[in-house]
Amino acid sequence: MKSIKLAILGLVLGVTAVPTLAQQKVDYKLSFPNAMHHEAEVQVTFSGVKADTLQILMPRSSPGRYAIHEFAKNVYNVRATDAQGKPLQIYKANTSQWNVVKPQGNVTISYTLFADHADGTYAGIDETHAHLNAPATLMYARGFEQAPAYVTFNVPQNSNWEVATQLKQEQGNTYFAPNFQYLMDSPTELSNFDFAEWKVNDKGEQKTIQVALHHKGTPAQFQEYVDKTKKIVAEQQAVFGELPDFDFGRYTFIGCYMPQAVGDGMEHRNSTILTSSRALATAMGPLLNTVSHELFHAWNVERLRPKSLEPFNFQEANMSEALWLAEGFTSYYGDLTMARAGIYDTKKYASDLAGDLNYVLLSPGRQYHSLVEMSQQAPFVDAARSVDPVNRHNTFISYYTYGLVTGLALDMTLRQQYNTTLDEYMQALWRKYGQPEKPYTLADLEQTLAEVSGDKAFASQFFKNSINGSQLPDFAPLLAKAGLELRQAKPKETTLGLVSLKYEKEGATINNGTYVTSAAYKAGLDRGDVILSLNGRKLKSEKDLKKVLDKHKPGDTIPVTFTRHGQTQTVNLVLEGNQTLELVPYESIGKQLTPEMQAFRTAWLGAKAK
Repeated sequence: MKSIKLAILGLVLGVTAVPTLAQQKVDYKLSFPNAMHHEAEVQVTFSGVKADTLQILMPRSSPGRYAIHEFAKNVYNVRATDAQGKPLQIYKANTSQWNVVKPQGNVTISYTLFADHADGTYAGIDETHAHLNAPATLMYARGFEQAPAYVTFNVPQNSNWEVATQLKQEQGNTYFAPNFQYLMDSPTELSNFDFAEWKVNDKGEQKTIQVALHHKGTPAQFQEYVDKTKKIVAEQQAVFGELPDFDFGRYTFIGCYMPQAVGDGMEHRNSTILTSSRALATAMGPLLNTVSHELFHAWNVERLRPKSLEPFNFQEANMSEALWLAEGFTSYYGDLTMARAGIYDTKKYASDLAGDLNYVLLSPGRQYHSLVEMSQQAPFVDAARSVDPVNRHNTFISYYTYGLVTGLALDMTLRQQYNTTLDEYMQALWRKYGQPEKPYTLADLEQTLAEVSGDKAFASQFFKNSINGSQLPDFAPLLAKAGLELRQAKPKETTLGLVSLKYEKEGATINNGTYVTSAAYKAGLDRGDVILSLNGRKLKSEKDLKKVLDKHKPGDTIPVTFTRHGQTQTVNLVLEGNQTLELVPYESIGKQLTPEMQAFRTAWLGAKAK
């Protein structure tokens, strides 16, 4: 966050707070007497109140998320008292704000928090742990944004809970944040977790990396997780040439892989939250892939940060035009690191990449929005919730995946045409904007690409066509240089196109809205329609569908009988070929992998990718 660096600098140098704020302080105390029923009791004391009315707020958004989440819905029993414990008048001013009337000196707010959603955005409390995302947990006061904050966690007796957080430990279970922004960016896991830490030599300086993992796996599985996390750290350190300058000298992976957890990963300045209901025994690879993605954020988005996200607004949705780089390029490197670290082999990496290419290339969304505009959709899609159906299967492609394949395209182009790499582009951005924590604009990104490639015209065209536009290159020849063949997986197969069917007694119900590019859409079929028969054959199972399709080829026209709103209709549908792509290493399909291809692949994926 923009204001954190100066606050930390003042702390390190022993500088006192700004005189006008010298008496301001915030003290939180959290206890869990009813953890079994997902409740916490929270007290927060604001010292040095001078306003006629103290405005108390619950955040409505959370760092790393871009949508509104209305965390106030989970707080109740809100009260206010003065320093002597005398009740103060407090009333609700709006959905996320309470006003304390005529406060004097110190004001204590107490409330109950309900928390039953353990992921990277919300909070989850039960008898096994307290998994706390700060914006979902802590109220704050307007005017106290620069005041230091202290948080004391009163763990339940006989719980064996310990504290994992990027907050600075003061004494016992009391922790410190230099200001509001840092506090809100600091998630905490209280549980009986497994713990490991190690030192990393970074340009002669020792930096500490920690893993705190609440899970049900074995010690051997935890050690494997730690060992592979070490490899991920080393590979990403190599991309930038250094680790970030972690505040307080450490970075903490905070994981919760428990049955009640909800799958997620959320980056923070000096830590990351990792959650899943899946176990290490069955999901080691995917869980580590999330580790890889979130760690890359320690450089890209935590410090190398778009100006449009500064400062982060905790009362509004946060929109940025640059999430294709902040999230999309991070996704590219998250996967790439898995290959470079030797955790995924070339075949696995290529298979995952094929899934990304299929999603982006076969989705119709690029007809509607540019990559920049996809980024700006984040407040509507990033864990946002709505009850009304939307048309995003047609109009939206995730900036995570769209940005990933754009990063792939740029990396291949730089390597093949400009004798440089995406690594060098990220290094240049890091030096100019990440290290000094100077927020960037799209113009800054374009200028840096011109400098790295040595071709201003190329950079201009790339941003015009692929960032502010929707163009992507032909990936087949680009990937062939690495001995990877991009091809149709089932070129002779006949299909109805991209359509999801649920088979029932009367027929096959279309589960989701149909894609504008699909045969079903063009025939007028839509979500909720029940297909009774294809070409006269009743459709009650996937086997029935296959029997019809096997008798036809792409381009054939067949009648489809279906019901909609109780009325039966018949339309003609033109069958499609299966457009699904696969990406396979040459050596696995009997094609020659030349020394030049092997050298290119090794330079890209690393020597550890087999």
